[in-house]
Amino acid sequence: MGDTGPTGPVMDRDEVDRALARLGAEHEAIETSLLALQDHAGRRLLEGAELTGVTAERWSAAEASITLLWTYFDAYTGALRTAREIRSRRRWSSREDLVELTELLRGEAVTVSGGAAATANAPTLDGGPGRLSERYTLATLVDRMNQLYATSLDMVVAADAVWSALPARIDLLAAELQRTRKLAHSVGVRPGEHPSGDDLERITRTLTRLRERVVSDPLAFWTPAEGSSAPGGGRPDTTVYDREARALEEVRREIDAVLAVRQDAEQRILRLRDVLSRADRTLAEARTARGEVLAKIAATEVPVVGGPPIVLQEQLAAAAEYRRHAQWHRLSPLLESLEEKAEDELLRARESLTAVTAPLAVRAELRGRLDAYKAKMARLGHAEDPELAEKYERARRMLWSAPCDLRVAEQAVLRYQHAAAELLAATAPRVPGQAGPADRTGPGT
Repeated sequence: MGDTGPTGPVMDRDEVDRALARLGAEHEAIETSLLALQDHAGRRLLEGAELTGVTAERWSAAEASITLLWTYFDAYTGALRTAREIRSRRRWSSREDLVELTELLRGEAVTVSGGAAATANAPTLDGGPGRLSERYTLATLVDRMNQLYATSLDMVVAADAVWSALPARIDLLAAELQRTRKLAHSVGVRPGEHPSGDDLERITRTLTRLRERVVSDPLAFWTPAEGSSAPGGGRPDTTVYDREARALEEVRREIDAVLAVRQDAEQRILRLRDVLSRADRTLAEARTARGEVLAKIAATEVPVVGGPPIVLQEQLAAAAEYRRHAQWHRLSPLLESLEEKAEDELLRARESLTAVTAPLAVRAELRGRLDAYKAKMARLGHAEDPELAEKYERARRMLWSAPCDLRVAEQAVLRYQHAAAELLAATAPRVPGQAGPADRTGPGT
């Protein structure tokens, strides 16, 4: 088609029909989207909420954008209706009709008041200050509506996502908090008396403030998805909620520990008394053994034995008092500390006894070794050997006299062992072909 108009080549009938079909489909899609936005639960909540902060600012802009959207849509609807009316005048449109349709479908034929655009802070086509009215092409108008719809829907979806996620979770956590507070109070975990009681008060205040802020300013708790342009791309920011949930779980574990103490406190205290009693008896045995060692063993350094742990006994008495007065929150950490210290004390007492009695153990080992060699020699028929008997008697007197010098006694035992070994070697039966002790000096001896 060679004819041209103010907007370029004049469209033919087929082009007009295709354009009207496309614009009609776009009109239907836009209308469906606008009605869905109008009925969106998030939008209705935003309309009725007392908003603050960033949400109040963005909702004010979004409301103006939604109003402008409908203004644009009404203008778009009117232009499409006019184009359809022109096309339906006659089956075969005249050139004048086609020129008019081309101007309407491709030209800046849609007028929107400048006040409506200014209310929504929408820039004019030339980027300059707003005018009394603005003229758009249908394509430009569709682009504007898509842009305004996307930003408005993004804001509505984000606010709705935060309101759908956080308040309900906060309420569930608050209910768990109330149950925990009642349980804590029943076992004496109260503010000012126990750190966990203070933590419960702080968590309560934080959750109250968090819920108020989430309800009035949901967008303050929205994290947009990086690189995403889709409306509502992102997730609710649950950082504060997650932190308080973890803090409440820690308090709950502490209270569970206190409850466990209440159930088995008596048995634990009895076990502690038994452990400390065994430690005292072991230390008493070590002190007695030290006196015996000093009296029976000469020239030996014997370590000093400490006294019983008075501090642990005092703490054990305090634990019994806490139990009598049902002060479970104080009893719990005290018992845990005492159980560790009591085991350490029993180990220390046993090590002290071992260190003190070490010289007696050495003497007993030497006695046993001496008697074992004597029995062996008697079994081999050397019990009456005078030299061996004399060495045995000398070692025996040293080991069975007090005080015993262990170093000298050990040397005496070694001399007896050597003498026994030599005697056994001298009296061993000769094997044919093997030289005996007398033959080792040579044939002429």
